[in-house]
Amino acid sequence: MCSKHDKNRNLLNMNPSRRKFLKNSAVTASVIGVTTLIPSEVWSSEFAPSDKINVALIGCRNMGFGILENHLDTGMVNCVALCDVDENVLREKSDIVRKKFNQVPKLFHDYRKVLEDKDIDAVIIGTPDHWHCLIMVEACQVGKDVYVEKPMANTIGECNMMVKAAQKYNRVVQVGQQQRDNRIFKDVMGLIKAGEIGTLRKVNIWANFNYGLGTVPVPDSPVPSGVDYDFWLGPAPKRPFNTARFHGTWRHYWDYGGGLMSDWGVHLLDMGMWAGGWAEAPKTVITYAGNLSRQKMVRETFDTMNVIYPKENYVMNWDMTAGVEKGPFGLSYGLQFIGEKATIVADRHMYHLYPEWDDKKNAFKAKEIFFDKGHESHREHIDNFLECIKSREKTSCPPEVGRAAALHAHIPNIAARIGISVLEWDDKNNRFTNSREANELITPEYRKPWKFPVI
Repeated sequence: MCSKHDKNRNLLNMNPSRRKFLKNSAVTASVIGVTTLIPSEVWSSEFAPSDKINVALIGCRNMGFGILENHLDTGMVNCVALCDVDENVLREKSDIVRKKFNQVPKLFHDYRKVLEDKDIDAVIIGTPDHWHCLIMVEACQVGKDVYVEKPMANTIGECNMMVKAAQKYNRVVQVGQQQRDNRIFKDVMGLIKAGEIGTLRKVNIWANFNYGLGTVPVPDSPVPSGVDYDFWLGPAPKRPFNTARFHGTWRHYWDYGGGLMSDWGVHLLDMGMWAGGWAEAPKTVITYAGNLSRQKMVRETFDTMNVIYPKENYVMNWDMTAGVEKGPFGLSYGLQFIGEKATIVADRHMYHLYPEWDDKKNAFKAKEIFFDKGHESHREHIDNFLECIKSREKTSCPPEVGRAAALHAHIPNIAARIGISVLEWDDKNNRFTNSREANELITPEYRKPWKFPVI
């Protein structure tokens, strides 16, 4: 939580009518039991400039820019700055902001210059994963709130440092695991908590996507015009430029990402943790992984993985197959929550509760439920972030939750990289108890002149 002074300052910056609305909304929500206090429509009206939050986007391609657009769609955000190491991306995205939102942000190539701007309240980090930690920690140190894409960081050690930074500097941080604000999964968690499926025994999770195979191999090539490639590498090791390791495909290489496992895994495994009622690092992870596709593609990460996470009262199973698009129940990805009374199958757009049959009572043990009106929840996740900037409360996915989800992806990836089936993790002491080699992969060594942050 932030200091009392910070909280009062943020409330004073809000106009009286807005303070009254938030108070009334909170009272109403507490009466009817709604968990999301501020619906997206609230942010859609016009606000005085003094009420708006000044944000900057660092890392402007794809998801980062999509997150910024959702911020701007609320009507209560000023885009003060855009920052990217690719001049071509920077110009393209700034043109969109100008034409679509009638805003003219300042343009930067170096994120440190962005953080020097005292007018900026919050930053969105949409860079490759290996940059998340350094930027987030430095943003917290200079008093910025942060929306950071998932996975929260590319290593366990970086995740640890980000949690410490948010706590020490009392910053509001939202990790981009937007399913925490998804109507589908909030309903599912409510049903599980209410006992509608009985005691939760097992969560089966799967993800099957073609892109997880990597890319077609290409030779190294000159750095494209307008790209500061050395800055793009940043703390990662020096490598020759190759388009297969650059825009959009970097996540298949350990220097920058964790493949399909860390890209989709953190989202879905997070829901498996949530179903158990808490978010904590796994104690034991049992892993099989390999590259079993015969297609000639380039990647360092794995195309096939099965992982077992024994929990205290239930078990989670992860099943990943890159290069195919079909999975259980005809879904390319999803979760199956299994209890003795019923099973719930869900993805981001629907859930289906399948009741078990009771032979003695000659009746179903639960009522069948089907709902298919769900949608992607980036906007709801951003609404939560913006409201927490105002209220100084914790977000729906704070760094502690982002870290727990990331460790569920990083630990099996580490196991597969060193060729060990079972890894035991001691979260209190931040170490593996059965592998010295695994411990060497906890914290990365940053390339000079970049330095691993210290809190």
